Amino acid sequence: MLKRVFVALLICSVFVQCARRGSPTGGPKDETPPVMLRAEPPQQSVQFKEDRIRIYFDEYIKLNKLNDQLVVSPPLEQTAYVISPQSQAAKYVEIEFLDSLAQNTTYTFNFGESVVDNNEGNPFSYFYYVFSTGATIDSLKLRGTISDAFSRTPESFVSVMLFPIDSTYTDSVIYKNKPLYYTNTLDSLTEFLMPNLKAGDYLLAAVKDVSKNYVFDPSVDKIDAISHVITLPNDSLFQLSLFKEDPAFDFGKAYQAGKQRIGFGFKGSDAVSIELKETVNDSFASMVSRDRESDTLYYWYKGIDADSLRFTLRHDTLTKEYAFRVRKAEPDSLQISFEPKGTLHLSDTLKLITNTPIKKLVQDSMSLRAKDSTQIPFTLTQKGMHELHVLFDIFPNEKYQLELLPGAVTDFFDIANDSLSTSVSTKSRVDYGNLSLRLANVPSYPIFIDLINEKEEIVRSKYIEEERGLYRFAYLLPNKYYVRVRVDENANGKWDTGNFLAGKKPEAVYHFPPLLDVRANWELQEQFILE
Repeated sequence: MLKRVFVALLICSVFVQCARRGSPTGGPKDETPPVMLRAEPPQQSVQFKEDRIRIYFDEYIKLNKLNDQLVVSPPLEQTAYVISPQSQAAKYVEIEFLDSLAQNTTYTFNFGESVVDNNEGNPFSYFYYVFSTGATIDSLKLRGTISDAFSRTPESFVSVMLFPIDSTYTDSVIYKNKPLYYTNTLDSLTEFLMPNLKAGDYLLAAVKDVSKNYVFDPSVDKIDAISHVITLPNDSLFQLSLFKEDPAFDFGKAYQAGKQRIGFGFKGSDAVSIELKETVNDSFASMVSRDRESDTLYYWYKGIDADSLRFTLRHDTLTKEYAFRVRKAEPDSLQISFEPKGTLHLSDTLKLITNTPIKKLVQDSMSLRAKDSTQIPFTLTQKGMHELHVLFDIFPNEKYQLELLPGAVTDFFDIANDSLSTSVSTKSRVDYGNLSLRLANVPSYPIFIDLINEKEEIVRSKYIEEERGLYRFAYLLPNKYYVRVRVDENANGKWDTGNFLAGKKPEAVYHFPPLLDVRANWELQEQFILE
C-alpha cells in the first residue's frame, strides 16, 4: 500500500515540474538601442552629389517625435527633403533631397533621440549623419552652456545659431535670415556642442525659437548673444543666458468699454497721453486709468454728449489719431469689493477695490472694530484710482469688521456707496514661520529680495535700498520657498531686462540654490552668498 502511495506522489511531482518548466517567463527586457550597420553613401562622405541617403540598422526602428528632435545644420527648408518611413517600422531611414544643396558645405543631420527600436522604444541617443558637398569635412567645434537670465530653470529646445560676419553682415540678420550653422539643446540639455564648423568670424546667439522658423521674433522669443565677434577655431566655453525683451510700444484698438468709458489697447509701456479733440464746456471732466489685468487704458468722461469722439494718443515721438463712433453701452455704476476675504494674514493689507475711479473719500464714514466691538484706529492710503489700503495694527487671534456708511466713497460719476461691511479673521502667530536672511557679496544696491514658490511666483518681496545686514520675512505661511535677489543697477525701482539691438544685458539675478522648508512656529536662518 505504501509503495503505491509513493509511486503516485512521484508521478504527481514529475507532472508539476514539467508544468513549471513549461510556463513562460517573458525573458529579460530589451534595453539595447538600435545599432547603425552602414550608410549609403557612407558617413562623412565628401563630394556628395546624391539625391538620397539610406542608413541601415540591426533591427526594426521607428522615428519618434522627429519634428521636435531633428536638427539640420546648416538649416534646410522642410520642403527641401523628405525623411521616411515615419508611419511604420523599418530597418532603415531614408533622406531624399528634393532641392539642390549648397556647394562646399558640410551638412549635419542630428536625429536627437528620434531613432528608437520598434519593440521597447530604446533611443539611439543623438545619432547624427554628416556629409560634405565639398572636398573636406569641416571639423571645428563650438561649445557652450545655456541658462536663463531671470528664471531658475533653463529653457528646453533652445536654438543655438552662428551667423557669418562678412561684408553683408548687419545686426538685423538675426531677424530675417537663417543662420549658417545651427544646433538645438533639445529637451534635456543645458550644454550645446556645435560640430563640423568652418574657420571664420561669427555672431553666436541663442534663441528660444517659439515659431521654429530660425529667426528671432522679439514678441515671443527669448534671446542672448555673445557681444563680441567669435573667431573659429576657438576652445572657449561660451555662456548664454536667455532673456525676454520688453515689447516694443504699439497702439492697439479703441472700443466702447462703458456708456462713458473708452478703452484703448496698447503694447509695451503705459506712458501714453490721451487728448480729446472735441470742444467741451465747463461741466466736462475726464480721467484715465489702467485695467488691473490687461494692457488697456480707460478714458472716463462726463459732461459731453456726442455721436462721435476724436482722440490723439501720444507715446514718446509716436502719435495716433482715433475717430471713434459712440455706441450704446451700459453705464458704469460704483461697485466695491474687499481683499482678502475670510482670513487676513498677519502680513496682509486690507484693501478696497472699486470698478470706477475714486473721486472722494470720507474716512469719518468708515469704522473698524475688533471682535469685542472696540474701535480700531486706522489710516487710508489710495493706490491709483481704484484701490484703497486700510492700514492698522493687526493682532493675532482677532476678528475685524470694516463698515462703510453711505457716502464713504464717491466715484468719478458722483455715485456714492450704500452701506457695506466686511469681516476678516486672523490666525495665531504659531501658525506661521519666519525666515531670517543674511546676504554676502551683493554687487550693489538697491536690490529686490524675492521669496518665490516652486512655480516661481512671487509670494513676498522686499525692496532694499542700502545694506542692512539681516533681512527678515515674518509670518510666512508654512510652505517651501526659493530666494531670489534682483539687482536694480540703475536704481529706477524695477528690474530691467535686456535688448539685443541696443547691446544691453539684463540686470543681474541671483538664485539661492536650496528649496527652503518654512514650518509653522519655526525660525529659519540662512546665509546667501551671491556668486
